[in-house]
Amino acid sequence: MTKTRGNATNGAEAMVRLLEAHGVRHIFGLCGDTTLPFYDALYRLDHGMQHILTRDERCAGYMADAYARVTGRVGVCEGPSGGGATYILPGVVEANDSSVPVLSITSDVAVSSIGRYPLTELRQDELFCPLTKWNGVINTAQRLPNMVRTAFRAMTTGRPGAAHLGLPFDVQKADVDPEDIWAQPEFGSYPAWPSAPQGAAIDNALEVILAAKNPVMICGGGPVLAGGEAALQAFAERLNMVVATTVSGQGTLSDDHPNHLGVVGSNGGVPATRAVVDAADLVIFVGCRAGSVTTERWRSPKPSTQVIHFDSDPMVISANYRTQVAVVADIKLAFEALNVALAAQGAGTVNFGGDRRVAAAKAIKFRDFGALARSSETPIRPERVIADLNAVLPSDAVIVADPGTPCPYFSAFYKVPHSGRHFITNRAHGALGYALGASIGAQIGRPSSKVVSVMGDGSFGFTVGELETVTRYNLPILFIVFSNSVYGWIKAGQKTGFDERYYSVDFNRTDHAAVAQSFGVKSWKVEDPDELTRVFEQAVNHDGPTLVDIISQPLQDAQAPVSEWVA
Repeated sequence: MTKTRGNATNGAEAMVRLLEAHGVRHIFGLCGDTTLPFYDALYRLDHGMQHILTRDERCAGYMADAYARVTGRVGVCEGPSGGGATYILPGVVEANDSSVPVLSITSDVAVSSIGRYPLTELRQDELFCPLTKWNGVINTAQRLPNMVRTAFRAMTTGRPGAAHLGLPFDVQKADVDPEDIWAQPEFGSYPAWPSAPQGAAIDNALEVILAAKNPVMICGGGPVLAGGEAALQAFAERLNMVVATTVSGQGTLSDDHPNHLGVVGSNGGVPATRAVVDAADLVIFVGCRAGSVTTERWRSPKPSTQVIHFDSDPMVISANYRTQVAVVADIKLAFEALNVALAAQGAGTVNFGGDRRVAAAKAIKFRDFGALARSSETPIRPERVIADLNAVLPSDAVIVADPGTPCPYFSAFYKVPHSGRHFITNRAHGALGYALGASIGAQIGRPSSKVVSVMGDGSFGFTVGELETVTRYNLPILFIVFSNSVYGWIKAGQKTGFDERYYSVDFNRTDHAAVAQSFGVKSWKVEDPDELTRVFEQAVNHDGPTLVDIISQPLQDAQAPVSEWVA
C-alpha cells in the first residue's frame, strides 16, 4: 500500500494525491470552468506530475492511449464537462477496445445543480458506460478515494481497458478524509495480478501442437501487452514454428526473425503470407480476437481448421472459431508454462520447419515490394516512402500510423529489428486523426526514441491544431503526410466495389509544409522520389519537430496490401 505525502483536505486535492500514489507521471488534458478546483490543486501541491496542455480533448485521449502503450503504465487524460466530455470519447473507446488502460477524468456540474438545467449538464455515467471497462460519477467526496482505486484496479487487471471518472465541481471542493488517501501501487501499471493458466490446459494445448504437421501461430496485441514476447519467441524457436501477427500484434517478434511471417489478414497481408495460413492444419490464436480483418472475414483460416486459443479474456475464445483447446491466462505466464512443459518432453521434440516456409513467403512478398520501392514514378509511390524511411530511421524508432494510407503499407513492409512496442496504430475503431495526437503521447512516454507520425492528408486536417502543442514542448517528432487530396480508402472501395462511382471523396490540396511552418515546425515538400532519402536524413537529425509533405500516389491507383482491392 502506498500512502500519499501530506494531507488532502478536499476532493480536488485528494484526486491529485491518488493519481500520484498510483504512479502517474503525466496527465494530458484541457481546462474548463468545472475543472478549476482540480487545476488549482495541481498548481498548489507538490506532486511531481506534469500536466500536458492539449488543444483538443480527443487528442488528449489519443495521447494517453499511446503513452500507455509505450510505458506500460496507465495513461491519464482529463477534460471539462459538456462538450469536453463528448470530445474525449474517441480516445477512450479506442483505448478500451484495444485493451489499453486509459483513465479519463471529466469534471462535471455540481451535484446540487443536477436537474436544474445548468450549463454543460449531461448524464456522464450513461455516456461513458458502454465505452469503458469501468465507469462512475463521484457523487460524494467520501466515495472519491475508493472509486479512484476501483478504476485503477479495473483498468489493469484481467483484460486491460479504459475507465472513466466523473468529478463534479462541488465534490472537488468538499472534504475528504486524509486517512483514506492511499493506493495499491501494482494497479499503476499493467498487467496487474496476471492469471496463470491451468496445468491441464497447458498439457492439452502442447499435446495438440506436437501432433500437428503444419501449425501457424497468429498473435494479436496480447503478447506485447503482457510483456510475453521473449517467452513466446523461445517456444516458437524450440519448435521452429511459423509466427504471424495481426496489425496490433506487431512487435511480438522482430520483423527480421526467421520464424516471423509478418502481418496477415485483409490489412497488410499479401497472397504469399495468406497461403501459409490457409495451408495450416492447426492455427493457434494468441491474444487475438480472430476478428474480420485478421481472418479475411473468417475465411482465412478456414472455419474447419483446428484451433487452439490463448487469451486473458474468455469471451473472445470460440467467438468466431470452434476451439479445441482454450487457455485462459496471461500470455506471458501461459508461454512460460508451455516452455516448462516442452522442456519436460526432453529429446525428440518436433521441428515444424517454419523458417523455410517463412523464408519462401517473404521472398515473394518482398520481391514484389522491391520492384515498386525502387520506382521513380510520380506521384511518389507509398512503397518508395517505406523503403527510404526504413533505411534512415534508427532501429529503436516508434512509428505511429493513422489507419488510412499509412497502415497497410507500414504493417506489411516496414521492418522493425526489435520485438516490443515500436509500431502503434488504432485498429479497434480506425478513426482518422489518431496519429498526430498519439505521437505526442508516445514521445513523452519514450523520450529517448525517435517518434514518427505518419498520416494521410485527410487525417492531418482532423488534428492539425496539436502542432502548437508539439512546438510548445519542442518535441522532436517527425511528421510524414501522404498528400493525395482524397479520402483514399473510401475512393479505393468505390473503385473496386461500386464500379468507380466516385462520390464526395476528393478535396483540395493543402500545402502542409507551409501550414506546419506557420506553427514553427521545420518542413519540406517532396515531389521527386529521389529527394526522399536526403530530406528524411535532414528531418531525422533535426533537434526539433519536423514535417515532410509527400505528394503521393492515391490509394485507388496504388497496389496497397488490402485484399478487398485486389482483383
